[in-house]
Order: sequence, then structure tokens, then C-alpha cells
Amino acid sequence: MTDVTAPYWRLETPTDQMGPWQVVRGLPGALGPAVQLIRQAAPRAAWTVLTLHLLAGVATTYGLVATAGVLERLFAAGPTGTRVAAALPALALVVLALAARAGLEITATLAQARIAPAVRRLADERLVAAGLSVELTAFDDPRFLDRMFRARDRGLLYLQRVVDNLAEAVGAVLAVTAAAISLTVLHPVLLPVLLITVLPDGWAALRAARLGYASNARLVALNRRVAMVTDLATEREPAAEVRATQASDSVLSRYRQAADLVRDEEIEVASAQVRARARGRLLAGVALGGVFAALWLLLHANWIPLAVAGTALIATRTAVAALARLVRTADQLFEQGLYVADFHAFLADAGTRTRPATGAAAPAVPQRIELSDVGFRYPGSSASVLRGVNLTLHAGQTVALVGENGSGKTTLAKVVAGLYRPTTGSVTWDGTELAELHPESVADRIMMVLQDPVRWPDSARVNVRMGRFDRADPDDSALRRAARQALADEVVDPLPAGWDTLLTTAFQGGVDLSGGQWQRIAVARGLFRDAPVLIWDEPTAPLDARAEYAVYEALRRLAVGRTVVLITHRLASVRNCDRIYLLHEGEIVEQGSHQELLARGGRYAELSLLQARMAEDPWLSLQHR
Repeated sequence: MTDVTAPYWRLETPTDQMGPWQVVRGLPGALGPAVQLIRQAAPRAAWTVLTLHLLAGVATTYGLVATAGVLERLFAAGPTGTRVAAALPALALVVLALAARAGLEITATLAQARIAPAVRRLADERLVAAGLSVELTAFDDPRFLDRMFRARDRGLLYLQRVVDNLAEAVGAVLAVTAAAISLTVLHPVLLPVLLITVLPDGWAALRAARLGYASNARLVALNRRVAMVTDLATEREPAAEVRATQASDSVLSRYRQAADLVRDEEIEVASAQVRARARGRLLAGVALGGVFAALWLLLHANWIPLAVAGTALIATRTAVAALARLVRTADQLFEQGLYVADFHAFLADAGTRTRPATGAAAPAVPQRIELSDVGFRYPGSSASVLRGVNLTLHAGQTVALVGENGSGKTTLAKVVAGLYRPTTGSVTWDGTELAELHPESVADRIMMVLQDPVRWPDSARVNVRMGRFDRADPDDSALRRAARQALADEVVDPLPAGWDTLLTTAFQGGVDLSGGQWQRIAVARGLFRDAPVLIWDEPTAPLDARAEYAVYEALRRLAVGRTVVLITHRLASVRNCDRIYLLHEGEIVEQGSHQELLARGGRYAELSLLQARMAEDPWLSLQHR
């Protein structure tokens, strides 16, 4: 099997390499961001849970101390009935304390149930808002994508677990504290006895957790491989090709290879955890024997009465269980807290990649867009995608950007639109630097139709209205006009619910469209937007000839008084453009009208001739191989 590199959610400093004291010291820093989010999302519920757990701890302490009174009366001299009757008032207080603790813990659980959904809701919104607000170049930076996906796939997941585990940890801390206070009240020397008993179980729990996390660190890549292969067998998109290529046996074989390795690792780590817990229980048994011996010595020396010794045993068992729970929870909280810290680090990183919402308003209808010596390089790359680009766009002019795949056409269009800021050079709208204009006002003036448009999982109406969702169109007249111009009405009218049909098969009652039908919807969306600067990136690539002709007719009518940038590799589509720019490896190597470029006999003429020959005889390319 091909090796799989460590996935993006792998922590840079895995916790399986950290010792117990490193975990304890790192807890406040790891949990700080989570606590801050809880305080912002559900402050009242958080304080309620903390207060109720504190009161439950008080009830536990009181119950343990009162138990000594019960035992003292039961162990006193005299008839059994008299001793039981004397113990009843103290016993009633113990029962009352235990009932109060149970009621407080149940109420705390109810209050806690309100925290996790509120935290998840707030965190989800911040993640979505951060993803929508960053500049487009952020999505071209692998480091940003790593942080974003780790925040989304692990940070959000562990936020809810952190909420539950924090409440569990608070309860465990207070239970241990209650037992310690009770023993101190009964006799100060009993506190060291408590520590002797709880340490073995605590060590075993921590050791088992370390083994589990170390195993997870080894398995993350394999688990991702299993998930990827499972998707090939269960997702709709690859289903047809898997069957057409008879790849079912290969997919199943790859699944078995990865799944067998995961199974073997899980069995091995489970056995190691059982051995660790067995050693812990053995040591705990030895320690408990030592406690009995210590209590016997204290009794023999008359340092404590028998009733206090009995209460000490009850308090010790309470503390042992609580501390074991606390150690497990603390270890989980530390690793989960690291992922939550990753979530907050992503939000901070996204904040640095957001363009400030300041600046002057862009011209309502820009008359001149000028690029001077523009260069552009993607984040993390040493190679420039654009170099020394100079061009001028005038309102009412249709400009074509042509060239082979990878020549920089789409990147240049995004620079014109302000989606990318140039690495070198400048872009001005009517003489004002694009960077000095308010980014929202710039975006408001742009209409883009892309080759691979977004397929909104919503109704047909929403898919078109997303072009400018706040546009007033109560009777759908503008929407229907845009649909007619793009021939999208021929797509929508036969649908089961017309414009209200859901365009996704992910939900019951929805339908899917072909690639060409989706492109018609996207063109209608662009036409509905109705902006002064039009950028069309291969808008007709998946369309049939009739639909392509209708789209170009609509574009011709729209071009009056507007700035139009047409990106295509079909040179026959740009014959009537006012100016054509041919890009090659990020540079403009030829420019002029269609006739001027043909007369020049350069690269444009060569490509044009080749495409014309291909149109006459598509088999030419095969014959010349």
C-alpha cells in the first residue's frame, strides 16, 4: 500500500511524548481558550454548573463528617436498640446530605446540557464568518488550509467534549477535596493516608490514557485512508466509475489492507491498557493493605477512635474513585484543549488575512481600469504566475484574455476584480489604487461567471438570486428575464416544482442537473446580478451550440456601457472583441484585434489556425500522433 503522510489534524507536539507533570502544567494554557468561549456562549449556565458542583461538594463533605457521628453512636457501649436510636438523627443528616448532593448533581447536569450546544453554535458561527471574511489568497495557502480544516474537523468536535469533561473534572476535584477536608477534620494524619491510596489508580489511569493517545497518533493516517476508501464505496460521485472500470475488488482489497492494520493496532493497545490497569489495581490493593495497617496502628495507639477509622475508609474509597476519574479527565482535557487552542489560533490567523473594511467607495461605473507592471505569486510559492502585465480596460469595451491552460488568464481576471492583490505593480480604478477602495464596494461592481460555478444546495430560484440576493424583485420579473437570456428557463420549467425545486439529491424530493444545465443557471445568476464590470471565465464551455449562441447574444447586449472581460480558449468566440490579449506563461505576449493578430502571424494566428482545422476535422490530432 502507498504510504500515507501524517494528516493535517496531527498535533505538531503529540501528547504521547509528554510526561504526567507536563500534562498538569499545560492544562491551564490548553483550556484557557475553551473556558473563554464557554463564558461568552453560556455564562449564566456555566456559573450555575460551577455553583451547583460547589454545593454538591459541601454536601459530600458534610455527609462524610456526619458519617463519623453515626459510626460513633453505633460503636458506643450499650444495648443495640439504644445505640441505633441514638444514631438515627445523625443518620438522617447523612441521608439528607446524600439526597441534596444527588439533587444538586442532577440539576448541574441539566444546566450543563445547555452549555455544549451554545458553545458549538458560537464556535460554528465564528468559523463560518472567518472562512467568509478572509482574502481569496488564503485558500491558496496550504498552511491556512491545514489550520482551517484542523479547526473545523477537530477543534469543533473537541469543544463539546471539553465542555462535558470540564464539568466532570470540576465534580471530581470537588469530590477529592471533600474527602480530603473530611479526613483533615477527623484527624490531620489521615490526609497522607489518602494520598497513599489514590496514587496507584491515578498512575494506571494516566498510563492507559497515554497508551491510547500514542496509538491514535500512529493511527490517524491509516484511519484517514480507511475513510477515503470507504467513501469510494459509499459516495454517489465515484459510484459510476467504480462500476464502469470494475474496480470493486480493488477498492475492497485496499479497504481490507488498511482496516486490518487498524484492527491489529487497536487490539495491541487494548491489551497494553489492560496490563497497565492490572498493575495499577495490584498496586492499589497493596496500598489499601497499607491503609488498613496504618489505621490499625492509629487505632492501636489510640490516636483515632474506631468510628473515625471507619469514616476514613469510606472517604478514602470516595477519593480513590474521584481521583481516578480526575486523572483520566485531565489527560483527555489536555489533548482536547490543544485542538481547541488550534481553533482559536485559526481564528487569529484568519483575522490577519482579512482585508480592512475601510476606504473610499468604488466608482459606480468605472470608466478606466488600469494594470501597471502587475505581478502575482501565490502564497508559499517562489514562482510568479503573472509577470509585468500592463493593460487598460475602458467602459463599453469588450476585452478577451486568451491563451493555453495555465497561462494565467483566470488569475489575471481575479486581480482585475480585486479578489487577488498584486504582488508587484498596481491596479487602479479611475486613477484610484484598488487597495484604497472599500473592498465591499469593489465587489458590488463586479459580476463573475465561472467555468465551475457554485451549485447551491437550494431551490432553483435561490440559485439564480444568489447573484445579488438583496436585489428587490418581488414579482420575479428580473429573475425570469435573466433566465430567458441564458436559456435557463428551459431547464427550470420542466422541473417538478419549477423555480421552487430543490437542486440537490442529498435531500428527499431534490433533483440534480447536468453540467450544461448548471452552467445555464450560473449564467442566469450572473445576468441577474447586473453589475458594471463583467468577467466571464469560460462561461459556455459545457453548453451546446444553441445555448452558447444565446449566452453570447445576451453578453453582446449587456456590454453596452460596461467593462467586459471574456476569458476563453476558443478563439472563434473572441473575433468581435475590441481587444485581445494573449497570455503565455504569465506574460502578455501579443495584443490587438482579431484581424491584427492574425495578420501578425504569431502565436495567436497559429492557435487560431489549429482550432479552425480541428473544427473542420476533429480526427486530425489523432492522425498526427
